[in-house]
Amino acid sequence: MHFEIQADDCERAMAFYAAVFGWTYQDYSAFVNSPYWGVVTGDEGMPGINGGLLPRPAPAPGIGQGTNAAVLTMGVEDYDATEAKILAAGGQLALPKYALPGMAWQGYYLDTEGNTFGIHQPDESAD
Repeated sequence: MHFEIQADDCERAMAFYAAVFGWTYQDYSAFVNSPYWGVVTGDEGMPGINGGLLPRPAPAPGIGQGTNAAVLTMGVEDYDATEAKILAAGGQLALPKYALPGMAWQGYYLDTEGNTFGIHQPDESAD
């Protein structure tokens, strides 16, 4: 129904997700009395959910210390093209592309804030 991404630098995080997935943002700060942006992930009626982006309230765990939030996985049409956008926008590879045999290609990345996220390209020929 909704997701939230915490960020050390909200403007940098918004630029990253806009560059990679085309997300847009609405400033809801006045409604919640603190910095908060609504995330619009696609056109109304399309698959997916919208969410929010807000300042991180506490330091993120270091590398190798686990996650502090849910991992989001976004469906993509072209895995390799999306990976190129991720890396060009400042993201990092966390777990390389691998096949879910007969189903899809999957992999994981770190955004500019150190959050882990996945991308998933359906492909029945993946092996």
